[in-house]
Amino acid sequence: MTPTLDVPTLDDRITGSLLGAAVGDALGGPVEGYTPQQILERHGGRVTGIVGPWNGEDWRTARPIAPYHKGDGHVTDDTLMTHALIRVYEKVRGHLDAYAVADHLVPELMGSPVWIPELEAEALPLQRIFLAEKWLVARLHYGHVDPREAGAGNIVNCGAAMYMAPVGLVNAAHPEAAYAEALDVAGAHQSSYGREAAGVFAAAVAAACAPGATASSVVDTTLTLAKDGTRSAIEAVSEVAARHTDFESALTPLRAAVAPFDTVGPDYRSPSLGARRPSRLHAIEELPIALGMLLVGGGDYRRTVLGSVNYGRDCDSIATMAGAIVGALYGESAVPADWAKRVAEASRLDLHAPAAALARVTREVHARDAELRRAHESAFATLTSADR
Repeated sequence: MTPTLDVPTLDDRITGSLLGAAVGDALGGPVEGYTPQQILERHGGRVTGIVGPWNGEDWRTARPIAPYHKGDGHVTDDTLMTHALIRVYEKVRGHLDAYAVADHLVPELMGSPVWIPELEAEALPLQRIFLAEKWLVARLHYGHVDPREAGAGNIVNCGAAMYMAPVGLVNAAHPEAAYAEALDVAGAHQSSYGREAAGVFAAAVAAACAPGATASSVVDTTLTLAKDGTRSAIEAVSEVAARHTDFESALTPLRAAVAPFDTVGPDYRSPSLGARRPSRLHAIEELPIALGMLLVGGGDYRRTVLGSVNYGRDCDSIATMAGAIVGALYGESAVPADWAKRVAEASRLDLHAPAAALARVTREVHARDAELRRAHESAFATLTSADR
Protein backbone atom coordinates (compact mmCIF):
# COMPACT_ATOMS: atom_id res chain seq x y z
CA MET A 1 0.00 0.00 0.00
CA THR A 2 1.33 3.44 -0.90
CA PRO A 3 1.90 5.66 2.16
CA THR A 4 -0.66 8.42 2.62
CA LEU A 5 -0.17 12.01 3.71
CA ASP A 6 -2.05 11.40 6.95
CA VAL A 7 0.09 11.58 10.07
CA PRO A 8 -0.34 8.32 12.03
CA THR A 9 -0.90 8.51 15.77
CA LEU A 10 1.40 6.84 18.26
CA ASP A 11 -1.02 3.94 18.71
CA ASP A 12 -1.35 3.52 14.95
CA ARG A 13 2.43 3.46 14.48
CA ILE A 14 2.86 0.87 17.23
CA THR A 15 0.14 -1.30 15.71
CA GLY A 16 1.55 -0.87 12.22
CA SER A 17 5.07 -1.72 13.33
CA LEU A 18 4.13 -4.90 15.18
CA LEU A 19 1.70 -6.02 12.46
CA GLY A 20 4.27 -5.20 9.81
CA ALA A 21 6.92 -7.22 11.61
CA ALA A 22 4.68 -10.27 12.11
CA VAL A 23 3.45 -10.32 8.52
CA GLY A 24 6.99 -9.93 7.18
CA ASP A 25 8.09 -12.77 9.43
CA ALA A 26 5.32 -15.06 8.18
CA LEU A 27 6.01 -14.26 4.52
CA GLY A 28 9.74 -14.85 4.88
CA GLY A 29 9.61 -18.02 6.96
CA PRO A 30 8.95 -20.59 4.23
CA VAL A 31 11.83 -19.41 2.01
CA GLU A 32 14.37 -18.78 4.75
CA GLY A 33 17.81 -20.17 4.01
CA TYR A 34 17.52 -20.29 0.24
CA THR A 35 18.94 -18.14 -2.54
CA PRO A 36 16.90 -15.87 -4.81
CA GLN A 37 17.47 -18.34 -7.66
CA GLN A 38 16.27 -21.29 -5.59
CA ILE A 39 13.19 -19.33 -4.55
CA LEU A 40 12.50 -18.48 -8.19
CA GLU A 41 12.77 -22.13 -9.22
CA ARG A 42 10.76 -23.51 -6.29
CA HIS A 43 7.84 -21.12 -6.71
CA GLY A 44 7.91 -20.65 -10.46
CA GLY A 45 8.55 -16.94 -9.96
CA ARG A 46 8.99 -14.53 -7.11
CA VAL A 47 7.05 -14.89 -3.87
CA THR A 48 4.22 -12.35 -3.99
CA GLY A 49 2.32 -13.30 -0.85
CA ILE A 50 1.78 -16.10 1.64
CA VAL A 51 3.08 -19.47 0.42
CA GLY A 52 3.20 -23.00 1.80
CA PRO A 53 6.15 -24.91 3.27
CA TRP A 54 9.21 -25.34 1.09
CA ASN A 55 9.01 -29.13 1.44
CA GLY A 56 5.24 -29.38 1.22
CA GLU A 57 3.69 -32.11 3.36
CA ASP A 58 7.16 -33.33 4.37
CA TRP A 59 7.87 -30.26 6.49
CA ARG A 60 8.09 -32.31 9.70
CA THR A 61 10.89 -34.59 8.50
CA ALA A 62 12.71 -32.81 5.67
CA ARG A 63 14.96 -30.90 8.06
CA PRO A 64 15.12 -32.78 11.40
CA ILE A 65 17.11 -30.00 13.07
CA ALA A 66 14.20 -27.62 12.37
CA PRO A 67 10.94 -29.62 12.25
CA TYR A 68 8.80 -26.52 11.96
CA HIS A 69 5.74 -25.73 9.86
CA LYS A 70 7.13 -22.63 8.17
CA GLY A 71 4.68 -21.19 5.69
CA ASP A 72 0.91 -20.98 5.31
CA GLY A 73 0.94 -17.71 7.25
CA HIS A 74 2.73 -19.02 10.34
CA VAL A 75 4.93 -16.59 12.26
CA THR A 76 8.32 -17.79 13.48
CA ASP A 77 10.51 -17.24 16.52
CA ASP A 78 11.06 -13.60 15.52
CA THR A 79 7.44 -12.81 16.40
CA LEU A 80 7.34 -15.14 19.39
CA MET A 81 10.33 -13.34 20.91
CA THR A 82 8.89 -9.92 20.06
CA HIS A 83 5.64 -10.73 21.84
CA ALA A 84 7.54 -12.18 24.80
CA LEU A 85 9.48 -8.92 25.15
CA ILE A 86 6.21 -6.98 25.08
CA ARG A 87 4.96 -9.11 27.98
CA VAL A 88 8.12 -8.16 29.86
CA TYR A 89 7.33 -4.48 29.25
CA GLU A 90 3.82 -5.11 30.59
CA LYS A 91 5.31 -6.49 33.81
CA VAL A 92 8.05 -3.92 34.31
CA ARG A 93 6.05 -0.93 32.98
CA GLY A 94 9.27 0.98 32.53
CA HIS A 95 12.51 0.94 30.58
CA LEU A 96 14.23 -2.44 30.36
CA ASP A 97 17.80 -3.53 30.92
CA ALA A 98 19.75 -6.77 30.93
CA TYR A 99 18.41 -7.62 34.38
CA ALA A 100 14.86 -7.46 33.07
CA VAL A 101 15.84 -10.15 30.59
CA ALA A 102 17.07 -12.37 33.41
CA ASP A 103 14.21 -11.60 35.78
CA HIS A 104 11.31 -11.66 33.31
CA LEU A 105 12.14 -12.75 29.75
CA VAL A 106 13.85 -15.99 30.72
CA PRO A 107 10.92 -17.05 32.97
CA GLU A 108 8.60 -16.24 30.04
CA LEU A 109 10.57 -18.56 27.80
CA MET A 110 10.71 -21.33 30.40
CA GLY A 111 7.35 -21.18 32.14
CA SER A 112 4.61 -19.51 30.09
CA PRO A 113 3.12 -21.76 27.38
CA VAL A 114 1.84 -20.02 24.25
CA TRP A 115 0.49 -21.19 20.92
CA ILE A 116 3.45 -22.02 18.65
CA PRO A 117 2.20 -21.90 15.05
CA GLU A 118 5.18 -23.79 13.63
CA LEU A 119 4.65 -26.62 16.13
CA GLU A 120 0.88 -26.51 15.76
CA ALA A 121 0.63 -26.84 19.52
CA GLU A 122 0.66 -24.91 22.76
CA ALA A 123 4.14 -25.15 24.17
CA LEU A 124 6.83 -23.23 25.97
CA PRO A 125 8.64 -20.69 23.79
CA LEU A 126 11.84 -22.46 24.88
CA GLN A 127 10.72 -25.47 22.84
CA ARG A 128 10.68 -23.41 19.62
CA ILE A 129 13.47 -20.86 19.91
CA PHE A 130 16.75 -21.88 18.33
CA LEU A 131 20.14 -22.48 19.96
CA ALA A 132 21.32 -18.86 19.93
CA GLU A 133 18.20 -17.90 21.90
CA LYS A 134 18.35 -20.92 24.20
CA TRP A 135 21.67 -19.37 25.23
CA LEU A 136 19.65 -16.93 27.35
CA VAL A 137 18.29 -19.77 29.45
CA ALA A 138 21.60 -21.61 29.65
CA ARG A 139 23.57 -18.55 30.74
CA LEU A 140 21.07 -16.71 32.90
CA HIS A 141 19.01 -19.47 34.51
CA TYR A 142 21.53 -22.26 34.76
CA GLY A 143 24.83 -20.39 34.58
CA HIS A 144 23.88 -17.44 36.86
CA VAL A 145 26.02 -15.14 34.71
CA ASP A 146 25.89 -11.38 35.27
CA PRO A 147 23.06 -10.38 32.86
CA ARG A 148 25.10 -7.48 31.52
CA GLU A 149 27.78 -9.90 30.32
CA ALA A 150 25.75 -12.99 29.49
CA GLY A 151 25.77 -12.35 25.75
CA ALA A 152 29.54 -12.79 25.51
CA GLY A 153 30.40 -16.16 24.01
CA ASN A 154 27.17 -16.65 22.09
CA ILE A 155 27.34 -16.85 18.31
CA VAL A 156 27.09 -13.35 16.87
CA ASN A 157 23.94 -13.24 14.76
CA CYS A 158 20.63 -11.37 14.50
CA GLY A 159 19.08 -13.29 17.39
CA ALA A 160 18.85 -10.22 19.64
CA ALA A 161 18.15 -7.69 16.91
CA MET A 162 15.16 -9.55 15.48
CA TYR A 163 12.90 -8.81 18.47
CA MET A 164 14.00 -5.26 19.38
CA ALA A 165 11.13 -3.40 17.69
CA PRO A 166 9.30 -2.93 21.03
CA VAL A 167 12.32 -1.07 22.41
CA GLY A 168 12.16 1.33 19.48
CA LEU A 169 8.42 1.83 19.97
CA VAL A 170 8.66 2.51 23.72
CA ASN A 171 11.23 5.16 22.80
CA ALA A 172 9.20 6.44 19.85
CA ALA A 173 10.80 9.45 18.10
CA HIS A 174 13.87 9.23 20.37
CA PRO A 175 16.32 6.98 18.48
CA GLU A 176 19.27 7.77 20.77
CA ALA A 177 17.33 6.47 23.78
CA ALA A 178 16.16 3.42 21.84
CA TYR A 179 19.73 2.64 20.81
CA ALA A 180 21.01 2.85 24.38
CA GLU A 181 18.17 0.78 25.86
CA ALA A 182 18.44 -1.93 23.22
CA LEU A 183 22.20 -2.21 23.76
CA ASP A 184 21.55 -2.78 27.45
CA VAL A 185 18.79 -5.33 26.87
CA ALA A 186 20.76 -7.15 24.18
CA GLY A 187 23.83 -7.41 26.39
CA ALA A 188 22.19 -10.43 28.02
CA HIS A 189 21.89 -12.16 24.65
CA GLN A 190 24.58 -10.99 22.24
CA SER A 191 27.94 -9.29 21.94
CA SER A 192 29.87 -7.44 19.26
CA TYR A 193 28.06 -6.58 16.04
CA GLY A 194 25.02 -8.67 17.01
CA ARG A 195 24.45 -6.42 19.99
CA GLU A 196 25.20 -3.34 17.88
CA ALA A 197 22.58 -4.37 15.34
CA ALA A 198 19.99 -4.67 18.11
CA GLY A 199 20.67 -1.09 19.12
CA VAL A 200 20.62 0.25 15.58
CA PHE A 201 17.42 -1.59 14.65
CA ALA A 202 15.63 -0.24 17.73
CA ALA A 203 16.86 3.24 16.79
CA ALA A 204 15.52 2.80 13.26
CA VAL A 205 12.06 1.92 14.57
CA ALA A 206 12.13 4.89 16.95
CA ALA A 207 13.25 7.19 14.14
CA ALA A 208 10.43 5.92 11.93
CA CYS A 209 7.92 7.06 14.56
CA ALA A 210 8.98 10.72 14.27
CA PRO A 211 6.42 12.90 12.48
CA GLY A 212 7.58 13.53 8.93
CA ALA A 213 10.04 10.63 8.92
CA THR A 214 10.82 8.92 5.62
CA ALA A 215 12.73 5.86 4.54
CA SER A 216 15.76 8.04 3.85
CA SER A 217 15.60 9.89 7.16
CA VAL A 218 15.43 6.59 9.04
CA VAL A 219 18.56 5.31 7.32
CA ASP A 220 20.33 8.63 7.88
CA THR A 221 19.53 8.36 11.60
CA THR A 222 21.00 4.86 11.81
CA LEU A 223 24.22 6.17 10.31
CA THR A 224 24.55 8.76 13.07
CA LEU A 225 24.44 6.01 15.71
CA ALA A 226 25.89 2.84 14.17
CA LYS A 227 29.49 1.94 14.93
CA ASP A 228 32.29 0.05 13.22
CA GLY A 229 31.37 -2.59 10.65
CA THR A 230 27.66 -2.08 11.15
CA ARG A 231 27.91 1.53 10.04
CA SER A 232 30.13 0.63 7.11
CA ALA A 233 27.75 -2.11 5.98
CA ILE A 234 24.74 0.22 6.11
CA GLU A 235 26.67 2.84 4.14
CA ALA A 236 27.66 0.33 1.46
CA VAL A 237 24.18 -1.14 1.11
CA SER A 238 22.51 2.28 1.11
CA GLU A 239 24.77 3.52 -1.66
CA VAL A 240 23.73 0.59 -3.84
CA ALA A 241 20.05 0.77 -2.87
CA ALA A 242 19.87 4.39 -3.97
CA ARG A 243 20.38 3.22 -7.56
CA HIS A 244 17.37 0.88 -7.58
CA THR A 245 13.60 1.22 -7.36
CA ASP A 246 12.80 -2.42 -8.16
CA PHE A 247 13.87 -5.19 -5.83
CA GLU A 248 14.47 -7.67 -8.65
CA SER A 249 17.35 -5.64 -10.03
CA ALA A 250 18.62 -4.94 -6.50
CA LEU A 251 18.87 -8.52 -5.21
CA THR A 252 22.35 -9.34 -6.52
CA PRO A 253 23.90 -5.85 -6.02
CA LEU A 254 22.67 -5.65 -2.42
CA ARG A 255 24.15 -9.05 -1.62
CA ALA A 256 27.45 -7.99 -3.18
CA ALA A 257 27.45 -4.80 -1.12
CA VAL A 258 26.93 -6.55 2.22
CA ALA A 259 29.10 -9.61 1.49
CA PRO A 260 32.41 -8.07 2.69
CA PHE A 261 30.87 -7.45 6.10
CA ASP A 262 29.01 -10.77 6.43
CA THR A 263 30.89 -13.58 8.16
CA VAL A 264 28.47 -16.35 7.17
CA GLY A 265 29.68 -16.58 3.58
CA PRO A 266 27.99 -17.43 0.29
CA ASP A 267 26.36 -20.68 1.45
CA TYR A 268 23.92 -19.73 4.19
CA ARG A 269 23.39 -23.31 5.35
CA SER A 270 27.14 -24.04 5.48
CA PRO A 271 28.70 -21.05 7.25
CA SER A 272 32.37 -20.26 6.87
CA LEU A 273 34.87 -21.08 9.62
CA GLY A 274 34.93 -17.45 10.69
CA ALA A 275 31.16 -17.17 10.85
CA ARG A 276 29.42 -15.36 13.67
CA ARG A 277 32.53 -14.55 15.66
CA PRO A 278 33.01 -11.18 17.39
CA SER A 279 34.54 -8.49 15.22
CA ARG A 280 34.65 -4.72 14.89
CA LEU A 281 34.94 -5.03 11.12
CA HIS A 282 31.84 -7.07 10.39
CA ALA A 283 28.06 -6.78 10.61
CA ILE A 284 25.07 -9.06 10.60
CA GLU A 285 23.58 -9.24 7.11
CA GLU A 286 19.93 -8.80 8.04
CA LEU A 287 19.77 -5.19 9.25
CA PRO A 288 21.69 -3.51 6.39
CA ILE A 289 19.64 -5.46 3.85
CA ALA A 290 16.38 -4.54 5.57
CA LEU A 291 17.39 -0.88 5.41
CA GLY A 292 18.48 -1.30 1.80
CA MET A 293 15.12 -2.80 0.86
CA LEU A 294 13.42 0.04 2.71
CA LEU A 295 15.18 2.47 0.36
CA VAL A 296 14.54 0.37 -2.74
CA GLY A 297 10.87 0.09 -1.83
CA GLY A 298 10.58 3.77 -1.03
CA GLY A 299 8.75 2.92 2.18
CA ASP A 300 6.02 0.98 0.36
CA TYR A 301 5.22 -2.10 2.46
CA ARG A 302 4.67 -4.62 -0.34
CA ARG A 303 7.76 -3.65 -2.31
CA THR A 304 9.96 -3.41 0.78
CA VAL A 305 8.87 -6.66 2.40
CA LEU A 306 8.63 -8.71 -0.78
CA GLY A 307 12.11 -7.56 -1.68
CA SER A 308 13.27 -8.73 1.74
CA VAL A 309 11.51 -12.08 1.35
CA ASN A 310 12.84 -12.81 -2.14
CA TYR A 311 16.38 -11.93 -1.05
CA GLY A 312 16.40 -15.30 0.70
CA ARG A 313 19.02 -16.32 3.25
CA ASP A 314 17.74 -15.13 6.68
CA CYS A 315 14.80 -13.47 4.98
CA ASP A 316 12.22 -13.95 7.74
CA SER A 317 14.32 -11.73 10.02
CA ILE A 318 15.09 -9.29 7.19
CA ALA A 319 11.37 -8.98 6.42
CA THR A 320 10.54 -8.71 10.12
CA MET A 321 12.87 -5.72 10.49
CA ALA A 322 11.82 -4.07 7.24
CA GLY A 323 8.14 -4.58 8.01
CA ALA A 324 8.50 -3.14 11.50
CA ILE A 325 10.11 0.03 10.15
CA VAL A 326 7.53 0.60 7.39
CA GLY A 327 4.69 0.00 9.84
CA ALA A 328 6.18 2.52 12.26
CA LEU A 329 6.52 5.05 9.44
CA TYR A 330 2.98 4.85 8.11
CA GLY A 331 0.81 2.97 10.57
CA GLU A 332 -1.48 -0.02 10.21
CA SER A 333 -2.89 1.07 6.85
CA ALA A 334 0.52 0.46 5.26
CA VAL A 335 0.26 -3.27 5.96
CA PRO A 336 -1.99 -5.17 3.51
CA ALA A 337 -5.09 -6.05 5.53
CA ASP A 338 -5.60 -9.37 3.76
CA TRP A 339 -2.10 -10.49 4.66
CA ALA A 340 -2.50 -9.41 8.29
CA LYS A 341 -5.83 -11.22 8.57
CA ARG A 342 -4.49 -14.45 7.08
CA VAL A 343 -1.40 -14.40 9.30
CA ALA A 344 -3.44 -13.79 12.45
CA GLU A 345 -5.87 -16.58 11.59
CA ALA A 346 -3.22 -19.07 10.48
CA SER A 347 -1.01 -18.36 13.50
CA ARG A 348 -3.99 -18.29 15.89
CA LEU A 349 -2.69 -15.02 17.32
CA ASP A 350 -4.36 -11.73 18.17
CA LEU A 351 -1.84 -9.45 16.53
CA HIS A 352 -3.57 -6.29 17.79
CA ALA A 353 -3.57 -7.11 21.51
CA PRO A 354 0.23 -6.88 21.97
CA ALA A 355 0.21 -3.53 20.19
CA ALA A 356 -2.53 -2.14 22.45
CA ALA A 357 -0.65 -3.37 25.51
CA LEU A 358 2.64 -1.83 24.38
CA ALA A 359 0.94 1.48 23.55
CA ARG A 360 -0.35 1.72 27.12
CA VAL A 361 3.09 1.00 28.53
CA THR A 362 4.72 3.49 26.15
CA ARG A 363 2.48 6.31 27.37
CA GLU A 364 3.25 5.46 31.00
CA VAL A 365 6.98 5.36 30.32
CA HIS A 366 6.89 8.68 28.48
CA ALA A 367 4.98 10.38 31.29
CA ARG A 368 7.53 9.16 33.81
CA ASP A 369 10.42 10.22 31.57
CA ALA A 370 8.92 13.69 31.19
CA GLU A 371 8.60 14.03 34.95
CA LEU A 372 12.22 13.00 35.44
CA ARG A 373 13.35 15.49 32.79
CA ARG A 374 11.47 18.30 34.49
CA ALA A 375 13.02 17.37 37.84
CA HIS A 376 16.49 17.38 36.31
CA GLU A 377 15.89 20.70 34.58
CA SER A 378 14.75 22.22 37.86
CA ALA A 379 17.74 20.83 39.76
CA PHE A 380 20.17 22.01 37.09
CA ALA A 381 18.60 25.47 37.02
CA THR A 382 19.13 25.70 40.78
CA LEU A 383 22.74 24.52 40.46
CA THR A 384 23.53 27.15 37.84
CA SER A 385 21.52 30.03 39.33
CA ALA A 386 24.67 31.52 40.82
CA ASP A 387 26.12 31.79 37.30
CA ARG A 388 23.53 34.35 36.31
